[in-house]
Amino acid sequence: MTVDTMRRIDHHVGILLCAILHAWFRIWHCFRPVRTARPERLLFIELSEMGSAILVDPAMRLAKAKGAEIFFLIFARNAPSLSLLQTVDRERIFTLRGDSIVSLAVDVLRFLAWARRERIDTVIDLELFSRITALLTALSGARNRVGFDAFHNEGLYRGNLLTHRVAYNPHHHIAKNFLAMVHAAFSETPQLPYYKQAIADEEMQLAQAPQNPEAIANVRRIVAELCPDYEPGRHRLVLVNPNASDLLPQRRWLPQRFVEVMRQLTARYPDVKVLITGSPSEVPEAENLRAQVGHPNCQSLAGKFRLEEMVALYQCSALMLTNDSGPGHFSAVTPLRTIVLFGPETPSLYGSLGNSVPVWAGLACSPCVSAANHRKTPCHDNVCLQAITTDRVLALIHAELAN
Repeated sequence: MTVDTMRRIDHHVGILLCAILHAWFRIWHCFRPVRTARPERLLFIELSEMGSAILVDPAMRLAKAKGAEIFFLIFARNAPSLSLLQTVDRERIFTLRGDSIVSLAVDVLRFLAWARRERIDTVIDLELFSRITALLTALSGARNRVGFDAFHNEGLYRGNLLTHRVAYNPHHHIAKNFLAMVHAAFSETPQLPYYKQAIADEEMQLAQAPQNPEAIANVRRIVAELCPDYEPGRHRLVLVNPNASDLLPQRRWLPQRFVEVMRQLTARYPDVKVLITGSPSEVPEAENLRAQVGHPNCQSLAGKFRLEEMVALYQCSALMLTNDSGPGHFSAVTPLRTIVLFGPETPSLYGSLGNSVPVWAGLACSPCVSAANHRKTPCHDNVCLQAITTDRVLALIHAELAN
């Protein structure tokens, strides 16, 4: 299913189902009042964004530090992102297929049985006002149901299905919002709304992925196949990720500007190997950009590594330039210096937690996507990214490579 199809189902079907379930819960709780308990087996739900699986990691570690066993529900295509830090055990991850309505429906029924079999007592819905995750949370059988509540905001209806209603704060980084939900789940005193304490920046610190000598050696072998003169001690690797997910294609910087950056880097730095990264589906586009650069020190690595193997590539590299997408967050589990180009999103809310430099034009219309519009913008002319010039990006790159 396409992203827009999922949005339409979530809106037209989800609102109705949430209203029905809301009415049922009100009647049910007249006879059986809500009784919460300290979380012991806690499930996080984050379906749609691979980068968010990294941003929620501090919250997952907090839950584990408080003594909970943690589980995760995610779309199958995004599940590899959870392997980068391995905070949640693989056997405790349940995946949903999103390729068709039928497969999704089947997996939802399987999930509801799985949640009861695993005795999940707490669910934290990390999605921003998604109706499908609200329904999954409510039907999971969990005693504690934690999530963002719209309160008096209009247009975000998904019923009152939560036991712990957390105030979503668009002025704080999303990682702090995630942490607030864990704090709410473990709070011994009911609050409305949760969570009424400050969250320090230090709580957002990410763990670093361990180095794997074999994986690093494999990366260097593949780079040497593309660049026969490559020597790890003599050459620096600069990664370029020109793509962004289909969820928000407006996050893409102009391809010709990536080409211009790569041309200038290969012309100026003989010790730099420029490597284009991407998924298997992005191989043709990456190859097209490589051909436009037309220099032996610029090669494409698109499709050559699984996501889990990208960590070793990041650990071998000196710098990465990327659109605001998954790689900007994946690199945060390594020391890699990363320049991230922002447009319809704001780095204040979705900035990388790693060693990164955000680049943002800050137009009057930016950010144009938010929880209120389910991250769908009417814009088809991303001036916010076009306003970021090649010279501005190159100045940052030159400064980093000069160090």
